[in-house]
Amino acid sequence: MITVHSSIPIDPDHFDEAKELIATLTERSRAEDGTVRYRAMIDIEDSTTVRFFEQYEDKAAWKAHTESKHYEEFTSKLPDLVDGRMETINVVDGETHVHRFTVEDLDENSS
Repeated sequence: MITVHSSIPIDPDHFDEAKELIATLTERSRAEDGTVRYRAMIDIEDSTTVRFFEQYEDKAAWKAHTESKHYEEFTSKLPDLVDGRMETINVVDGETHVHRFTVEDLDENSS
């Protein structure tokens, strides 16, 4: 099983737009084959940070999620929504990987 926990600080001026996009992303992601759990929640200590908790049956399901149209649509809009550094923690085959990054880092990785 693959477990993913992501934290995304949202620009308060774009929070309503982000919530709509996240609701769509969450609904569609839950329907994917191989998705065990997919939750998005607002941090109780920072009401502009959204946290995702995801579990997938295997690496293939996780990869399919990251290549889905709804995931790509959401990530393409992150530059307009994010306010700060994001963090993703992946637990794959019992190993924990922590990634901290900015929107600019996403742009560099896609070129």
